[in-house]
Amino acid sequence: MNFTIDKQSLDELNLMGKFRQGSVYYLFNQVKTRGGEQLLDQLFRTPLTDAVVINQRTEVFRFFQEEQLQFPFDPQQVLLMREYVDAAASSGRLQVLAGVLLKKTLSSLTRDDRYKMLIQGLQATIVTLKKCFSFASGLAARKGPYQQRAAEVIKVFQSQEISKLIDTDIYSDIPVGTIASYDHLLKQKLNKQMQFILHFIAETDVNIAVGNVAAARGLTYAKALPKEANVLYAIDLKHPAIDNAIGNDIQMTAQSNVIFLTGANMAGKSTWMKSIGIGLYLAHIGFPVAAASMEFSVREGIYSSINVADNIALGYSHFYAEVVRVKNAADATATGKHLLLMFDELFKGTNVKDAYDGTLAVTESFADYRNCLFIVSTHIIEVGEALQGKENIQFNYMPTILEGTVPRYTYRLQHGITEDRQGMMIIRNEGILELIGH
Repeated sequence: MNFTIDKQSLDELNLMGKFRQGSVYYLFNQVKTRGGEQLLDQLFRTPLTDAVVINQRTEVFRFFQEEQLQFPFDPQQVLLMREYVDAAASSGRLQVLAGVLLKKTLSSLTRDDRYKMLIQGLQATIVTLKKCFSFASGLAARKGPYQQRAAEVIKVFQSQEISKLIDTDIYSDIPVGTIASYDHLLKQKLNKQMQFILHFIAETDVNIAVGNVAAARGLTYAKALPKEANVLYAIDLKHPAIDNAIGNDIQMTAQSNVIFLTGANMAGKSTWMKSIGIGLYLAHIGFPVAAASMEFSVREGIYSSINVADNIALGYSHFYAEVVRVKNAADATATGKHLLLMFDELFKGTNVKDAYDGTLAVTESFADYRNCLFIVSTHIIEVGEALQGKENIQFNYMPTILEGTVPRYTYRLQHGITEDRQGMMIIRNEGILELIGH
C-alpha cells in the first residue's frame, strides 16, 4: 500500500525544496554527508502506511534526540571512503597488485595522482571504520530501539580481516602488497559490508539531524494508529516553518470527520489547513511534528486544493481548474482509500450563487465518506448554515477582532461559524472609494 500525494499538494504544502528557504525539507536538511542527504530525500519522498513501522521510526529519532548524540564522523573522510569503496577494482589479487604498482610507478615518474588518491581513500576508510566501530559499540551498550541495529554493525567488525585492517597505522609506510590486499578486500570481497557501513553512517547522520531539529524547535513525535480508527487528534498544532506560529487543537473522528472552516480573508484559514497537512505528512514519515501532542490514523494519501491556478496551456479558466481538482479528489475518494482531503475557498473562480451551490453540494457529498477526513474552508458563511443538519460536520472559524475600524486577527480557532463581514470596512480603510471618486 503506497501513500499517494500529487505534485500540487506537495507544492501547496511547500514540503519539498532542498534549497528553498521556508520549505519543510529545508527545515530538516541539517545533515552533514552526501549519503545522509540522499537518505533524507528518500525518507521525505516515501511516506509510510504501516502504523507499527511509523512508530518504530519515531522511537529511533526520539532515542537519538534524548541521548543527545553527536555525529562522530568527519564528513570529508566519509566522502573519501565512499569514493574509494565505490571505485571499480580488478577481480583478482594479482591484477589489483599490478594496478597498485603501476599507479605508484606513474606517480613517481609523472604527475599522475591516482596513487595518492588511492592512499587517501584507504586512510579515510580505515579512520572512518575505527570511528564506526567505537560509535556502534557505544550504541550497542545502550538499551533502546537502535541496539539491534548497532549489533548488526559490530558483527561486520568481527571479521579477522577487518580487525587487522582497522589496527593498521595509517601514518606508517604501508607496503604496496598490503595496500593491494586491502584494496581487493574492501572493493571486492567485503564491498557489501562496506556499503552497509556507509548506509549506517547515513542513517546516523539523519537520525542525529532530525533529533537536533526536534530539540531546537520543540517538536514532538506523533503516535500512529491503524487506518480503520479514522481519527486525528492534535494539541497546539502549528506550522513548523513559521517562527512564533500560533497553534490550535484539532479533533476528528469517523463520527466527526468533516471540518467546515469559515473566517475572513487573512484570518488564517489557509495557514491552518497547511499546518494540518504538513503535520500529517511529517507524521507519516515518522518525523517530529510542530505540536504539543498528536495521534493519527494512518492515511493512504493527502489531497489538497489550496492555491489552484488557471492553466493557460490546457485552456483552463480558474473555475474550471477548480472543478477538475474536485473531480480528481472525488475519483480518489471513490476508490475507498483512507485520505485527508483539504479544500480552501472552493469555487472562488465563479459567481457567489454558483460558489454557494457548489460548496454546499461538494461538502455534503464528501461528508458521506466516513473513512476519509475532509476539511473545507469558505467565507460564504451561508453554506455553513445550510449544513447544520449534518451530524458528522464540525464547524470552526478563525475570528477577526475589530479595534475601532481596524481588523486584528488572533489566528485562534473557535467553534461555530463566523459572523465577521469586514470586506467593505477594509475597502473603506484603504481609501479606495475616495480614489475612485477623484
